[in-house]
Amino acid sequence: MPFSIYRKPLENKVKGVFQSGDKLKTAINFEEKGFVFAPFDDNGAIVLIKADELAEVDFLPETKNIYTEVELKDSGKDFHIELIKKGLNEIKEGSLKKVVLSRKISRPVSSSPSLIFKNLLERYQNAFCYLFFHPQIGVWCGATPETLVQIKDRQLRTMALAATLPIKESSSPGWGSKEFEEQAMVTRYIKETLGSSLESIDIGELESVKAGKLWHLKSTISGILSEKTSIKQVIDSLHPTPAVCGIPSKEAKSFIKNNEGYERTFYTGFLGELDLEKKRNIDLFVNLRCMKICDGMASIFVGGGITSASEPESEWTETQNKSKTMLSII
Repeated sequence: MPFSIYRKPLENKVKGVFQSGDKLKTAINFEEKGFVFAPFDDNGAIVLIKADELAEVDFLPETKNIYTEVELKDSGKDFHIELIKKGLNEIKEGSLKKVVLSRKISRPVSSSPSLIFKNLLERYQNAFCYLFFHPQIGVWCGATPETLVQIKDRQLRTMALAATLPIKESSSPGWGSKEFEEQAMVTRYIKETLGSSLESIDIGELESVKAGKLWHLKSTISGILSEKTSIKQVIDSLHPTPAVCGIPSKEAKSFIKNNEGYERTFYTGFLGELDLEKKRNIDLFVNLRCMKICDGMASIFVGGGITSASEPESEWTETQNKSKTMLSII
């Protein structure tokens, strides 16, 4: 039967949403109740796990900060480097300001999905960790650091998350102009996009945050949702965000579909609670640091934001660093 079990960042409760029948249900206007699982393509159907049964258990991590070193391979490097060069050429010609380019890594996996999920809970306590199953979709799991949007009693909260550096012991992240500009670009876009939907808006201080073994730049964006604004309008405005697609959104999405060489499906989509506690209350996350498990293989997805200041070799290294999150789990 379809289900999703998950834990929100920095919480010790694992929640479950369970559907009683195996029919594929979809969210149409976000007035439904349950757990949503949406694809990157905003024209695709948004899967709804109907909340026929809810469950909640305590989960206290047994160990903290466990990390397994993994062997990284260079397979696919030439293709990804050329992809980045194509993106840089589009930016140089002026059709794009930013584009997020990704790749898929396939590896054999012998661990059960439930064990992989438990490992995610143990290692990534500040991420949204989940295990999702639907007989018509398959098994997905992940540990994402990025909030798409949270709405509670008209209080809206989202984040602008961008830039990546590996964590080095006893040192602060050495951000450069490329990373600061990429993050600022995402912040400006979200502020402009949400402006008409909010009665007020506040941009928080820029901060460096940890996600596994990586640093990111983040600023929190909050405000009061207008009475006239629907949840669907907010989600349509935000998804896909420039942190997973690019700027301008339409042109970046077209470039991604025509050049990445694979279908993202639910990678860089969004997922989370819809009206489980109260009407018009949602808690959604961007589907990053995730994998699909099928027939003994795990497909892992990693990407990075390309701007005019990007260097292809450095961008390849960034995807390698991001891949360690899921590869270390399997």
